[in-house]
Amino acid sequence: MLRITVLSVALLMMIQSWSQAVDRPNIVFMFTDDHACQSIGAYGSKINKTPNIDRIAKEGAVFINSFCANSICGPSRACVLTGKHSHKNGFYSNGRGPFDGAQFTFPQHLQKSGYQTALIGKWHLNSDPTGFDHWEILPGQGSYYNPQFLNKNGRRQIEGYCTTITTDLALEWLDGRDKEKPFLLMCQHKAPHRTWAPELKHLGNYNDQDIPEPDSLFDEWKNRSETLAGNAMSIDKHFYYDYDLKVHQDVPFSTAREKRLKDGEYRRMTPAQKEKWDAHYKPLNDAFLKNPPTGKDLVRWKYQRYIKNYLRCIDSVDENIGRVLDYLDEEKLADNTIVIYSSDQGFYLGEHGWYDKRWMFEESLKMPFVVRWPGHIKPGTRNEKLIQNIDYAPTFLEIAGLDVPDEVQGRSLLPLFKNPDDKKWRDTIYYHYYEHGGEHQVPRHEGVRSSQFKLINFYSNDGFNLFDLEKDPQEMTNVYNDPAYKSVVDLMKAELDLKRREYDLPPLKK
Repeated sequence: MLRITVLSVALLMMIQSWSQAVDRPNIVFMFTDDHACQSIGAYGSKINKTPNIDRIAKEGAVFINSFCANSICGPSRACVLTGKHSHKNGFYSNGRGPFDGAQFTFPQHLQKSGYQTALIGKWHLNSDPTGFDHWEILPGQGSYYNPQFLNKNGRRQIEGYCTTITTDLALEWLDGRDKEKPFLLMCQHKAPHRTWAPELKHLGNYNDQDIPEPDSLFDEWKNRSETLAGNAMSIDKHFYYDYDLKVHQDVPFSTAREKRLKDGEYRRMTPAQKEKWDAHYKPLNDAFLKNPPTGKDLVRWKYQRYIKNYLRCIDSVDENIGRVLDYLDEEKLADNTIVIYSSDQGFYLGEHGWYDKRWMFEESLKMPFVVRWPGHIKPGTRNEKLIQNIDYAPTFLEIAGLDVPDEVQGRSLLPLFKNPDDKKWRDTIYYHYYEHGGEHQVPRHEGVRSSQFKLINFYSNDGFNLFDLEKDPQEMTNVYNDPAYKSVVDLMKAELDLKRREYDLPPLKK
């Protein structure tokens, strides 16, 4: 009788294990760095095409109002992993750290529950990853050309282009994984982070066209916080010819700092890679140096050089996302796999005359979120509810049938997958940027955003700005002191206070 009982228990455990592997969905989370929504077809891009990212949206959903909690690389990743705002997960800025991997993270919970977990690509949290059966990460920001990768056994350099190599490693892991377990794969690309070094085969893309300029390319930063004018991220004044603009010749009007700052990607290339690179850029650079434009025409030239390289990096990202989608189809995994594409924050593609991120203005506050889950998300869904990257962790836990710890501040997106018009969903999101000054001279600030209004508190400098996003979608005019908006100011200030209490924020430090 005892033997029969033991055998029965063993059989039951085998059945449960098999059922988990079949029924619990796999999770493929593809993540990039600084990918602006305005350069994704599913978000209405007018400057490029992204057919593979768009495919995820067409076969699932695109979330129009998806936002980060802190628009800077490492802190955003910490929010994704923990489901908590920066003041709770402890990772406020790229200069602080390391990330505390002993705290709750969703990969650890998935791993403990039987998921096989892997992280490939960019990490950027000044620590070794935890909660992963396998990880291979880029050191720091990583490199586009011939990058190094770190794993549990040390470091290796791989010749080639980072976006393609990261995908190669991810597909290699998928091939060798334990096929009896559900899996989490986090495939995280460096691209399209500065310094926008495209893959050689894409260098000719956009050569014969002018990319449309944003309306606010020549923004003079009036009618808003005085801190905007002190920025150090303008296309006009803060691009370097070698480092950013790929002019690898002597530029007589370069500043002393520019002459010291060389493009490390070019120096990393093999002779064969440099030969192809120079064949593309040297004729263009010679023509520029022979008759360099001035004034606004020079800004326009810088914008074109910048935006084309940025979009070429995205071309490689989209191409490699297609490789992952094709693999899932070929291996018959697509039907039981939730696929998500996102980025750690948005980016300025010339809006307000800027590149980079950090500010709470729309272009860097917004982050893409497209998701496909056959049988659970209606294809072609466009969801306008306000979501944030703190929502990812509880979503993954609920997908796997796991409880969400009380410390998690985000909310699972599953109710929105089932009912895109869920009336119980949040009406505002909270944002907080903690660095002050630094490389790009962006001050500390916090704020709240609703569907129509945005209140930003530049608490280290000159106080509140209010924007009416319906009447002023480009955020060119602060209406905080307009008497017509007094009731809105009172409402948004009350909402800011409510969010500070809800998320248990400490007092502000100027």
